[in-house]
Amino acid sequence: MRVGLMTREYPPNVYGGAGVHVEYLSRELAKMIDVEVHCWGDQFLDEGNLHVRGAHPWSQITQDTQEKYKTALETLSLNLAQMKPLATIDIVHTHTWYVSMAGFLAKKLFDIPFVLTTHSLEPLRAWKAEQLGSGYAMSSWMERTAILDADAVIAVSKGTKEDILRAYPEIPPERVHVIYNGIDLDEYQKTSETTALTKYGVDPALPYVLFVGRITRQKGVTHLVEAIRYLPPGTQVVLCAGAPDTPEIAVEMRQKVEEARALNPNVVWIEKMVTKPEVIQLYSNASVFCCPSIYEPFGIINLEAMACRAPVVASATGGIVEVVVDGVTGHLVPFDQDQTTTLPSNPDKFAHDLAEKIFDLMADPEKARQFGEAGRKRVEETFAWSAVADQTIELYHRLITSPHT
Repeated sequence: MRVGLMTREYPPNVYGGAGVHVEYLSRELAKMIDVEVHCWGDQFLDEGNLHVRGAHPWSQITQDTQEKYKTALETLSLNLAQMKPLATIDIVHTHTWYVSMAGFLAKKLFDIPFVLTTHSLEPLRAWKAEQLGSGYAMSSWMERTAILDADAVIAVSKGTKEDILRAYPEIPPERVHVIYNGIDLDEYQKTSETTALTKYGVDPALPYVLFVGRITRQKGVTHLVEAIRYLPPGTQVVLCAGAPDTPEIAVEMRQKVEEARALNPNVVWIEKMVTKPEVIQLYSNASVFCCPSIYEPFGIINLEAMACRAPVVASATGGIVEVVVDGVTGHLVPFDQDQTTTLPSNPDKFAHDLAEKIFDLMADPEKARQFGEAGRKRVEETFAWSAVADQTIELYHRLITSPHT
C-alpha cells in the first residue's frame, strides 16, 4: 500500500499542531507501508519507506498579489500543481484546508479513496477573516467541498466529531472516525537541563507558568496575558509565542505584554518558535503549563506538557477535555462563548478564572507534582503514536477493499 499524505507543514517548516501530527504519523506509518508526503516548500527526502516532496504555489500569484486573500489563491494553485505525483498512490490523506482540494481532485482524477483529517473547522473560526480577508470565503469553500466528498473524515477527538456533524450535517455520522493525536514518549520526557531557560532569560530558580503556541485568536494567548494582573505580583510568566497570524494581532500582543510588564517585570516573551529540545526544557521546568485556547479540536501541546510531567491549566473546550482530566492531571477552566465569533463573551472573567487555577497549583507544589505524574501516566496509556498509526492503517485497508463514493 502507498499513501499520499498531503500537508502544508512538514519539518523543518512546522509551526502548529497539524505539522507535528503529520511529522510523527508519517514516520510511524512508514514502518509498515510506503508513505509519500507532499508539502509546501523546498523539501526532498527518501528515507526507507518515507518519501517527502515539497512544492511551491504558482509564482505569478506570489509576485502579483499582496492582498490577504493571496494565501487562499496560493493554496488552490499548489493543490492543482500537486496532482501529477498522486497518480501512483493507492489512497490520499489530507491534513487541514490548505491541502484539502488536492485530496478531492485526486479522488476525481485517479479514482482512489480520499481520507481527510480535520485539525480545525473553518465555520468555527470566524476570526480567520482577519488573517485571510476575503480569502476566508475561499478557504471555507475548499474545506466544505472536500469534507463533503471525502470517503472518510478523521476527527482528532470526540468533540471534534460533534463539531463536524454540527457544521456539516450532510455528512453521515458513520463516515466520521475518531483517531486521537499522539506523542513520542521517548522524545518528550522530563529533563533537568536548564540551558534553554538561561538562554531565553528565564530564571530557573523562580517558579513559572508557561505558554507555548502561535499568536492567534484560536490559541488565546492574550487571555493569559490579561490574567497576569490577577496573579501574585512577581509571578514569572514565560510566553513562548511566535508566528502571529496578522500584523494587527502582533501589535495587539505587544501592547498587552507591555501593559502586563508595567505591573509585573517577570514576564518573559520568547518571540519565536524554539527548537524541540528547548521546548522540552521549558515544559519540564514549568510549575504550570497554561493552554488558554478558545477553540481547540485536540491541543497537542497539552500532551507535550503532560509527557514532560507539567501540570496543566487549560480552557474547557473542544478536545482538551478529552486530554486533560480535571482534578487529576490539571485544571479545566470553563468559559461562555459568543455564538458567532466563539470568542469569550466575558474575557475578563475568563482571565480571572485562569489566574485562579494557575495560582492554586503554584501555591501547592505537591499537588502540582501529583498532577504532573498523573499526566505522564495518562499519555503513556492512551496517546502513543504506534496506536494512532495502527488505527489509521486499519481505516486505509477498509477503504481500499470497499467501494468508495
